[in-house]
Amino acid sequence: MTFNSIDFLIFFPIVTIIYFIIPSKLKWIWLLVSSYYFYMCWNPKYAILIAISTISTYLTGLLIEKSCLINEKNKSKLLKRFLVLMSFLTNLGILFLFKYYKFFTRGINVLISIFDITVKFPAFDFMLPVGISFYTFQALSYTIDVYRGDIKAEKNLGKYALFVSFFPQLVAGPIVKSKDLLHQFNEVHNFEYLRVKNALVQMLWGYFKKIFIADRLAILVNTVFDSPSEYGASQIIIASIFFTFQIYCDFSSYSDIAIGAAKVMGFILPENFRQPYLSKSIKDFWRRWHITLSSWFKDYVYIPLGGNKKGSFRKYLNIMIVFLLSGLWHGASLTFIIWGVLHGIYEIVGGITRGIKDKIIRKYGIRKDFVSYQILQVFTTFFLVSFAWIFFRANSFNDIRIIFRNLFLHNESILQDGTLFNLIISRDEFIVAVIGIVILIIIDILKEKINLLEVLSHKKIIYRWGIYISIILIIIILGVYGSGYSEQQFIYCQF
Repeated sequence: MTFNSIDFLIFFPIVTIIYFIIPSKLKWIWLLVSSYYFYMCWNPKYAILIAISTISTYLTGLLIEKSCLINEKNKSKLLKRFLVLMSFLTNLGILFLFKYYKFFTRGINVLISIFDITVKFPAFDFMLPVGISFYTFQALSYTIDVYRGDIKAEKNLGKYALFVSFFPQLVAGPIVKSKDLLHQFNEVHNFEYLRVKNALVQMLWGYFKKIFIADRLAILVNTVFDSPSEYGASQIIIASIFFTFQIYCDFSSYSDIAIGAAKVMGFILPENFRQPYLSKSIKDFWRRWHITLSSWFKDYVYIPLGGNKKGSFRKYLNIMIVFLLSGLWHGASLTFIIWGVLHGIYEIVGGITRGIKDKIIRKYGIRKDFVSYQILQVFTTFFLVSFAWIFFRANSFNDIRIIFRNLFLHNESILQDGTLFNLIISRDEFIVAVIGIVILIIIDILKEKINLLEVLSHKKIIYRWGIYISIILIIIILGVYGSGYSEQQFIYCQF
């Protein structure tokens, strides 16, 4: 069941209405049942995996808290570390088996083939469980938070299970820390018109980005990247730019719908995107893109490794480790690893050259507050990010080689002679796709300066409802749908 399916449009109102009707003490039980039903609609068998992750981390939390009662500090510390280790081995072991087993066994065979050796590993051919990377990281963050003493271990297994499986953000985030969400299941959430209205508007904007913009861009993107050998430089460049906006609209739309759906019922989920393509540096980009994952890696990987407190070399090494793991988190493929390493290189080069850049700015009296300078920064960052997305989107390393080979082919007349439209999409569809990108950019620029929801709430009811109805009609009439108006999968559901 995806957010953009008819099933969800039936499921969500029913869940919400019953949630507000039933007594407060039953609300969390209803949400838990609804969340497991939501997840089991993908594949009932994989509910066993999320249950294992839930029970293992729940018991670990309780045992860690009990181990604090041991009088001898050294024994207590060793026991807590052992418990954390076992929790990590259990949960990351499941993640490895389903997501990385094939990748690593294939890699091992490639390496040892140099010595004319082959190893026949046991076959493990199961479909990747939806959202496994997201709920695994969320569950492990709870273990670490209890270990650090940031929160008390949750005694109620049901409420903890709801924390891991909460359906709005279960499949593709945002990744929520236990200290930010667990306590909300103990709060009383009543129906509030203004909150519900703003939440529904946020969901509507998410649907617009997904169905009108992202899924339309996907037509050209998929055509070019699935057969890169058939297209030249211009098509690849256009497809790369389109993918840059497609993945933003696709992923941020999921976050908007998730945050909005949770807010309808009174739950606050953290912001996951903040106009990332208006970033003025790669460092700034990662403060705005997939914010909850960046925060997770910072709190649970970068800082424990020493952060920036052990010298420049360790700092840059830690940055590279984080981005390498980030690439691997996205998928078991060399293309994702290259994407992560490339962003790590961006960050490191940016850090090393920051002093030189500041000297040049001072020497030539360049004004950082000038609009032209800020636009240059935005365009430079956008170019670097778009270039890296090519590796992210490519289906294989061999496709990357074909893409960069074809980028040097001369093919500049496709927009004039209509080749692009004959091979991929119609001229009208191309124009509508560009209009969608322009709308997105305008909205993001406005959001950077003002609170659009607040401004809209002060407009007359006719004006507001005119906008709402217009967006709904655009989604229905001009949205892109699959065969028989079937929903299109969200990109990050595969992670």
